[in-house]
Formats: sequence, structure tokens, C-alpha cells
Amino acid sequence: MKKFTRRVEDFTCAHCGVRVRGNGYTNHCPNCLWSRHVDNNPGDRTATCGGMMRPVGVEKSGDGFIITHKCEQCGKTIRQHADDGDNMDAIIALSVDNSFIFGK
Repeated sequence: MKKFTRRVEDFTCAHCGVRVRGNGYTNHCPNCLWSRHVDNNPGDRTATCGGMMRPVGVEKSGDGFIITHKCEQCGKTIRQHADDGDNMDAIIALSVDNSFIFGK
């Protein structure tokens, strides 16, 4: 089974409304860091859940960051690499206190 399917897709973030230009590896909004539960394997678009994925944690990984998302509908957690274009203020806020910027 193929573990990754590259899809170049633009989308409007369902959380903050920012228009996002995809590059084939885009898996979350670079502004608010929220994602959507649409994949079982990266890029396959086979998940039937469709729930919003809240950014719940971040950790340093080499020169970058890994963001942990949790689906608000089914509870699944997924770790995704942050992108160079991601909002660094949001990453920092998430690392300090995720309730500050993301509510709840």
C-alpha cells in the first residue's frame, strides 16, 4: 500500500478563513495551524471523518518543528511537519500555552 500521495490543492481554511495555496505537501493552514481529517495515509483523501484537527502540541525536530493535531470529531491524533511558511507566532504560542491562541 502506498503511504504518501502528493496532491497540489488550494483550499480555504475552515477555521480562520485564510486562502491557502497548496504545494503538494500542504497539510494544515500556515496561519492558524489547524488541519482537517481527510486522509488515512498522507494525501489519499480516504478518511470519511472530515473533522477539524486542532493543533494541540508542538515539538522541536532538528531544524524544524512537528505539530500534533487532534481531530475534534473522532479523536485521532496525527503528527505533521511544520512548514517554513507557517506562522511562527502561532507555533510559539502553541508551544507555550495552546489555549492562548486556539481557545477551549
